Amino acid sequence: MIKGLDDQMKGEILEQTALPRAAGWTVAASVVLSMRPKQWTKNVVLFAGLVFAGRMFDPQLVARVTLAAVLFSAISGVIYLVNDLKDVNQDRLHPTKRFRPLASGKLTITQAWLAVGALVLVSLPLAWLISAPFGLAATVYMGMMLAYSFRLKNLVVLDVFVIAAGFVLRAVAGGLVAGVPISPWLYVCTSLLALFLGFAKRRQELILLDNDASRHRRILEEYSGPLLDQLIAIVTASAIIAYSLYSFFSETSHKAPYMMLTIPFVVYAIFRYLYLIHARGEGGSPEEVLLKDRPLLGTILLWSVAVVAVLYTSQ
Repeated sequence: MIKGLDDQMKGEILEQTALPRAAGWTVAASVVLSMRPKQWTKNVVLFAGLVFAGRMFDPQLVARVTLAAVLFSAISGVIYLVNDLKDVNQDRLHPTKRFRPLASGKLTITQAWLAVGALVLVSLPLAWLISAPFGLAATVYMGMMLAYSFRLKNLVVLDVFVIAAGFVLRAVAGGLVAGVPISPWLYVCTSLLALFLGFAKRRQELILLDNDASRHRRILEEYSGPLLDQLIAIVTASAIIAYSLYSFFSETSHKAPYMMLTIPFVVYAIFRYLYLIHARGEGGSPEEVLLKDRPLLGTILLWSVAVVAVLYTSQ
């Protein structure tokens, strides 16, 4: 377990320092690094409604959703910058966060605020220009995540619910910009999966920081290992059941009766993630796990292929 934690810490440190060595500590590079590019993979959720509505091969809709994903990446970058500005002093005491541009002094507070202003002035007006419903979803998302940064992240359990709500809003925004209906099952499955990842992240943070956990993230003082293990077990079972019910009883399953064949991929992916949490001490950074663990990444790719094959050959 300790070796796994050490390896993760080394990987995060290398991630924080790789871009500066490659591109120099320019202001632009520092801003991009502070926006957490690897976190942008979360915005693939915006394409869910398009895929499950059977419209993923419509080039016009794909272009619209792609632009929406870019705007959500910019908006999420604003949140990360604001969060770093707010927590810069605590980050300087963190074993890996101290390498971030603001905490290390490579990006000044003034430069960070200017970047925040520029991103907001570009991303939100463009979101409203695409469509009013999408603009509203993007604005609500930004407001909710700012509330999370300043207050909600310090409310036990609710902090992870807000993170899950962020994933649901992404799915909603994707459906709105594409103009396709979104199944309630998508909300349920997305919420449960996000809760699973959120509680797993809290567990890893608690273990990684040990006795100093509450100094770096105050909410960790309210959690314990056994509590998080119970919460993870509950959302794991719920997510598997919800996806299984979706594959058998949803409107999509009536059009594509073989959706249940994709259940094994979902179950294995969840079990693989649990293995990485408990056996390798990973899970503190879901996007890192997804990109680095080949069995997990391969399973997700196979699930995607299976879903597309089932949905689009049944039409």
